[in-house]
Amino acid sequence: MRQHRRTLRLLGSLLLVAMAASGTGAAPAPAASPTPLDRVIPAPASVAPGGSPYRITRGTHIRVDGSRETRSVGEYLAKILRPSTGYRLPVTAQGAGGIRLRLAEGPFGAEGYRLDSGRGGVTITAAKPAGLFHGVQTLRQLLPAAVEKDSVQPGPWLVAGGTITDTPRYGWRGAMLDVSRHFFTVEQVKRYIDQLALYKINKLHLHLSDDQGWRIAIDSWPRLATYGGSTQVGGGPGGFYSKADYREIVRYASSRYLEVVPEIDMPGHTNAALASYADLNCDGVAPPLYTGTEVGFSSLCAGKDITYDFVDDVIRELVALTPGRYLHIGGDEAHSTSHEDYVKFMDRVQPIVAKYGKTVVGWHQLTGATPAKGALAQYWGLDGTCAEEKARVVKAAQNGTGLILSPADRVYLDMKYTKDTPLGLSWAGYVEVRRSYDWDPGAYLPGVPEGAVKGVEAPMWSETLENSRHIEFMGFPRLPGVAELGWSSAASLDWERYKGRLAAQAERWDALGIDYYRSPQVPWGGSGK
Repeated sequence: MRQHRRTLRLLGSLLLVAMAASGTGAAPAPAASPTPLDRVIPAPASVAPGGSPYRITRGTHIRVDGSRETRSVGEYLAKILRPSTGYRLPVTAQGAGGIRLRLAEGPFGAEGYRLDSGRGGVTITAAKPAGLFHGVQTLRQLLPAAVEKDSVQPGPWLVAGGTITDTPRYGWRGAMLDVSRHFFTVEQVKRYIDQLALYKINKLHLHLSDDQGWRIAIDSWPRLATYGGSTQVGGGPGGFYSKADYREIVRYASSRYLEVVPEIDMPGHTNAALASYADLNCDGVAPPLYTGTEVGFSSLCAGKDITYDFVDDVIRELVALTPGRYLHIGGDEAHSTSHEDYVKFMDRVQPIVAKYGKTVVGWHQLTGATPAKGALAQYWGLDGTCAEEKARVVKAAQNGTGLILSPADRVYLDMKYTKDTPLGLSWAGYVEVRRSYDWDPGAYLPGVPEGAVKGVEAPMWSETLENSRHIEFMGFPRLPGVAELGWSSAASLDWERYKGRLAAQAERWDALGIDYYRSPQVPWGGSGK
């Protein structure tokens, strides 16, 4: 009997060697087990684990239906999986089994999906291509973190058995990137887009103009970019996006199912424009370019007709480049504009946005004027913002203005984590990971009607941020939490459960080369220390 067992063990060893030599991949290590279905971020709406896992092998195909969009999502998935697995993973409309992406009617809405996994394969089903794409992000997180690496890894590539059925709580799950205080290249923006997509963010709000720089080429006012975009905070060279650059950002974001929301901040935060064209100033004198970080000192001249010619030209050209539904007109910190002029300005500018077919978005100071029908107000106040200001926002919401919630002492990603954080600012306070996550958007402003909250957005202002490493360090680990606030149900928002799921993301960020803050509030384990 002992000789028989030794023979079996020897045969098993020879079989493993043969498998490795034939290129079929190493057998799973005895301790290998798939990631549980409920360990992903954002938390899915419904999880039903059960059955055998699926294993991606050299023979796996990615099967798609005949639509161009489904094939595109399939190719995206293949490009992620091929480098780390070393497998061909052909994308095909033929056959059965493997990884299947399919569009079908169902209770998924525009962005929901169902993921079914078992021994025979993984199927992601959605009503719309965006849902398939979000399902793919869930599949990524169910695979080992090494799947994100750009060289062949040993695997095994197991997907836990069971079903996830998932739809988002809110339709607006945004991230804002300030490219005005410091300029970021097209490639840097694309890198951030890929990071946002992993957590099902669907809006990229680009802050394209401010006192320190104008970042988008406008043919009818060329000095805005060439002169107004020539510097940045601290006096560096600045930069701007050509129209081709901007189109490429829009295209790339769209391929990741993010809608670009461009912002031209006005009537304040406009020194770069005022420096570029003297006629935009009430006194006809252009100020010098500005490279500091103070706010509230600049204003377009609300009483001049040329101001509205300028606004019309800028909006017209920007709309022609932007297929999305929204255009953000700023409106915050207009301290150098009288209330009367502010109201006059917004009364004239909002119809221009509508004339070119877009919906107005503005910072919540827009509620101090008369928001256009259908407009969205982005609330960036603090927990301690004065009751009068909050009441004005609540009243606007009661009158039909939708709200995007971006409370600065919760989700401003440029706020320092602690007093020792080397980057960022602290005017809104220190924002550790738990504080950023531990609140409910639906209950944040009492008195706001159900349905008025359209979603959440995490702004990233760049006074102190100069490169992708800086963006990542301030965004991670807070950004995934904001994404969960936007996607997951209120009942699933629980810090004690969330922090373990968050800690498990660290290995994935390491594989992706994402720098991040090792918050002591998160039980990182080996990978986070």
